[in-house]
Formats: sequence, C-alpha cells, structure tokens
Amino acid sequence: MVSKAWPYEEARKVLKRLPSGKPDGAPVIFETGYGPSGLPHIGTFNEVLRTTMVRHAFETLSDMPTRLIAFSDDMDGLRKVPDNVPNQEMLKAYLGKPLTKIPDPFEKFESFAHHNNAMLREFLDRFGFEYEFVSSTERYASGAFDDALRNVLRQYQAIMDIMLPTLRKERAATYSPVLPISVKSGIVLQVPVEVVDADAGLIRFDDEGETVTQSILGGQAKLQWKVDWAMRWVALGVDYEMYGKDLTDSGVQSGKIAQALGGRKPEGLIYEMFLDEKGEKISKSKGNGLSLEQWLSYGTQESLAFYAYREPKSAKQLHLGVVPRAVDEYFQFRGNYAGQPIEQKLGNPVHHIHNGKVPDAVPPLTFGLLLNLVSLPGLGDKQIVWNFVRKYAPDTSPETQPELDTLIGLAINYARDFVVPTLKRRAPQGVEVDALKRLDAELAALPANASAEDIQNIVYEIGKTGRFENLRDWFKALYETLLGSSAGPRMGSFIALYGIENSRKLIGESLG
Repeated sequence: MVSKAWPYEEARKVLKRLPSGKPDGAPVIFETGYGPSGLPHIGTFNEVLRTTMVRHAFETLSDMPTRLIAFSDDMDGLRKVPDNVPNQEMLKAYLGKPLTKIPDPFEKFESFAHHNNAMLREFLDRFGFEYEFVSSTERYASGAFDDALRNVLRQYQAIMDIMLPTLRKERAATYSPVLPISVKSGIVLQVPVEVVDADAGLIRFDDEGETVTQSILGGQAKLQWKVDWAMRWVALGVDYEMYGKDLTDSGVQSGKIAQALGGRKPEGLIYEMFLDEKGEKISKSKGNGLSLEQWLSYGTQESLAFYAYREPKSAKQLHLGVVPRAVDEYFQFRGNYAGQPIEQKLGNPVHHIHNGKVPDAVPPLTFGLLLNLVSLPGLGDKQIVWNFVRKYAPDTSPETQPELDTLIGLAINYARDFVVPTLKRRAPQGVEVDALKRLDAELAALPANASAEDIQNIVYEIGKTGRFENLRDWFKALYETLLGSSAGPRMGSFIALYGIENSRKLIGESLG
C-alpha cells in the first residue's frame, strides 16, 4: 500500500536515489545539523525527530542498513553573544573564536559548545533517539576531514565561481571558502586566502599585517558555512538531510559545491520555520523559542512529537499556549489508532511517533478537563486531585494509570502558571440567573454517581429552553460564572468529575 504520509513520501525519494543500495552494502546516511551557538530549543529537537521518522519509514520500505548522524557545527566562530545565557561580558571577549574554545558561561563543561551539545544529547537520549553524535571540532582536529579539505583547495576556483555571483560586492571582495584560525588570536578569520599547495593543504593569508603561510589540515582552519555543509555531505556520504525554509538558498549553493567536489546533494525536505507567539522567527540568540525543559514542564514528550509531526511545510506558532491542545490531540489520535484500517494507521501521526508500536489504552480524562479541575481553589495538590479522579473513574490509581498521574502533575503546573492568574468569575445576568437556579435544582435531584452523559443532557436541555439566543451563550455563561474562563470543558464531564455537591456549591457561590 502506498501511504501519502509525508515520512513515507520522503523515504521513497531516498529509495529512488539508491535503487540498488550503496556500494559494498554501506549504510544509508541520514543527517541532522545543529549550531551550538545558543541553547538547544524545540526547533533543534524537531529536526532530529522528523528525520528519525523518515529513517523509520525508509526502514519499513527497504532492508538497507541506515545511520543517523547528529552533527554539531561546534567549530564555528561565535558571532554574537546570545541574550539568554549568563556571564555575557565574559563571552564578549571570545567573539570570533571557535565555540569549543570559549569557556562555558554556565561553568559546568569544558566549553560553551560542550555545554550546549550536552543539553541537546541529554534530551535526545531521554527521548530514546538512536543516533551518532559527531562533533565538527573533533572531525577537523583529528584529521578525518583532511582529504576532503585538500579536495576543497583543488576545487577552490570552481567554488569561488559558484559563490561570488551570490554575494554583495563588499562581501565578495574578502570572501574565501576557507577560514584559517589565527595562531596569534585564536579567532576564525574572515580574510581572503591564496592556495599555495592543495595537496599539502597550504594557504597564504594576512593576519594582523603579517603574511602567513599555514596548513588548513588538523583543525588549523574550518570552511565557510555553505562550503562546510557541502564538504560534510561528500565526506560523510550523506543521503538525506532536511532543513528550514530560511536555508533554501544555502541548500542550492551547497548542492552546487557538493557537485564540484565530486559528490551529490542529499535528498531532503524543506520545512517551514516555527514562529513565536508574536509570529516572529524563533532565534537561539534571542532566546524567544521554547526550551525543551519548558515544554516538558507542562506537556508530555509525545505531545511535543505530535506537534512537530503535523504539517511540516506550514509555518506554526510555537509557544506554551499550544501545549494543552497538543496533549489532548495526541491522545485523541492514539485512541483512534487501533480501530483504523491500515491506510489510516499509516497516516496517523502516532504511527510515526511510536514507529508503529502504538500503545493501546488512553487515560480516562482529557488534559483540558484536568486543567479546569485543578484550576479551582484548593486543587493544586496531586493527592487531592486523585480523590476526585477515583470517584469519576473507579479502579484507577497512580500505579495503574501512570500516564494519567503524569498528566495530573503537568496540569497542576500549567494551571498554576498560566490559567489561575487569568481567571475572573463574573456574576450571572438576566436569563443566566434562572438557568443556573434550574441547573442547581436538576443536579439536586440526581444521585451522586450520575453519569457524565446524564448530566450533559440536563445542561443541554436547560440551554435549549432557557431563552438564550443560542446554546453557545449558555455554555459561555457557565464557563464565565462558574470557572472564570471564556472557554471550558464539556460540562457534564466536569460536573461528574468535580462532584454534584461541589458543583452545586460553585453555582451557589455564583448566585450568592
């Protein structure tokens, strides 16, 4: 069956590229790139996740071996000090130096790059990704890239012919594909260079008024970004790498350079960028994106993966306001999975999140419903919340429902930080007063264990016959007078969870 899910579409591009596999049965290489000039954010994680999904789809379609490389460009020179790190004055003294030569402003690791690399790897490991971490500094310094660097010098003029027409006149005057690292200052220099001996790896350039002849091998230089990207594709044999829309032009030029170096641009998806809540591009240096820790303080790992999976070619806002919906939609799709025909399963996001091994059961309560419950006074404690949950869903406990236990804790965090400070209950007005009195009387006549469906029917009937212009006005009145919010849960489910007596107290307070 031919699934139209985007990971399968991407995997088929790789399969078409390598119909007979790679020479000698070598593994197909999937790569993700990361610039550790700032703290990792969800956009960074998103790229590894999506690439992993394509890799899994490829492994479903083919028996070729695969590898996933997470490449850190940690030899890049620091161009500006990020806004969201400590010891900024200290970092200013290291501008222009390789990220692995800059002290860690957090004072925990060998360098700034080592700190940021560790943050990325910690999360990737926690999520269970199978990958190989590769450091640019290690590859340059160990000599692993030396042959590829000699090749760059041999094709120096061809690379210049590709790049110069794309540059402004001022930039073109000083552009060089090779960036020597100054022995004097340790800075990654942006200066014109002359190739002295390509086979020996020697170049000549000016360093603070002195003409220097220096090798580019063994970590004594790095390549300009687009050239570096192309060299890496060729040296590592990369077959697939996706990247953001902002790198579209870089991808075109790097593809041409890869061809000049005797290689081939990998297949890949150009995805749209995440935006912050103001609709602006997320930037590591600005720190206006979400950290991995922030999302996981309020939402599950799977909800983050779900949000990243959806519509990769469409721009999406990424902020903490999207977390509750992502959590509930993930479980909704997971709940539907078991009963779907195979063609729908292959297009269901949870199939790709779990690599086809989708858990069966889902928690008996939605995250949105839990948020409304824990936003009420006195319900910021997990044990108290569990007392309500057990009445609503007997035979549940933290031990039998660990996912629900996690959701309760996350809901408490989110309600405390984002919901409770915004709540403001108003007094009922006009027809709302009689409708609430009627609801109170109807609830008083119900048994304590009345079902959510029976309660919902009563709420619905009052809305239909209560002289409201439409049902939406009635539900909005319930949310604003009882919960202090303009939106809310299915009231039958909420009242069943909170309890009839407690719900009647809310009504009494509102009418009082």
